[in-house]
Amino acid sequence: MTAVLDAHAEAPALPRARTARTSGLFLALGALLVVMVLVAAGRGHLDVPPMQVLGSILHRLGLDVGPLPEHPQGDATLWNVRFPRVALAVLVGASLATAGALMQGVFGNPLAEPSVVGVSTGAAFAASVSIVFSLAFAGSWTTPLLAFAGGLVTTLLVYVMSRSDGRTEVVTLVLTGIAVNAVCSAGMALMLFLGDTAAREEIVFWQLGSLNGSRWQHVVIVLPFVVAGLAGAAVIARRLDVLALGDRAARHVGIDVERLRVVAIVLVALLTAAAVSFAGIIGFVGLVVPHLVRMVVGPGHRVLVPASALGGAVLLLAADLVARTAVESADLPIGMLTSLVGGPFFFWLLRRTRRSAGGWA
Repeated sequence: MTAVLDAHAEAPALPRARTARTSGLFLALGALLVVMVLVAAGRGHLDVPPMQVLGSILHRLGLDVGPLPEHPQGDATLWNVRFPRVALAVLVGASLATAGALMQGVFGNPLAEPSVVGVSTGAAFAASVSIVFSLAFAGSWTTPLLAFAGGLVTTLLVYVMSRSDGRTEVVTLVLTGIAVNAVCSAGMALMLFLGDTAAREEIVFWQLGSLNGSRWQHVVIVLPFVVAGLAGAAVIARRLDVLALGDRAARHVGIDVERLRVVAIVLVALLTAAAVSFAGIIGFVGLVVPHLVRMVVGPGHRVLVPASALGGAVLLLAADLVARTAVESADLPIGMLTSLVGGPFFFWLLRRTRRSAGGWA
């Protein structure tokens, strides 16, 4: 008699070799994240050695261990300027990478990323409207709030427009996302045309992405959305593994494929909108990180989702460190740096996919 798989049954244990590789990856990413936090927090116009950064953290936790920053303003600089930026970089990087892993799972394609459903361009268009028309109903929070709302509304619009007969086909979702992205891009172009010089410069800078000016208030606002998004991604991870076998196989084991896609897309919108609301558009993190993790430990989402979150945090911390220190007395747009790295990687990925598939169909 043929056994019927239960979608909620206990997942089989990973092979020993893969388990060791997975453990090694998590240990490496965790250690690298700690090192990057200590290094990134200490670098800048006022350099603080990593051991003094660690000592400052331990003293704040009530542990009288390690040296405090020697500079009189070192501790204040760390906690008022550096640590908020580091924390926001961790949250944004983890959000974008996790959203990318979810998108690739939903579409069954390693070339998918969060911008496919229009969340980034929708957020950018809403932010552009706020900047050009000088909206200030929420004070300095107006632009981030509108960006967050714009990303969520755009994603919902893409989903609603792509539904037909109670179902959502992946191809229709992609094509609808492309169309909505084009409309939002045209809207941003219109805002650039209508805005004055100062507004245009602000819109362009926002689109390039930056963590400059990060504050603890920003971290507190973004944190709940990121935690909720990461928790939701972990919950649906195993169902995405089954979805990779095809819609028919997923339905056969009792998975509501339509509901799973809706939940995944909502989580992608939540994570990406939260990330871009304060950091602007930062491209390619959601594409590069999940694919690199998949190359190391395979396609299983139970490992891919948390490992992508760690990898995204490390990548964005590194990118932000370069953005702050590469040019003296300048803060480069972080989105520009990630695109400079992500563009060539995307081209390599396309070539690799073509070779492995024996050419395009």
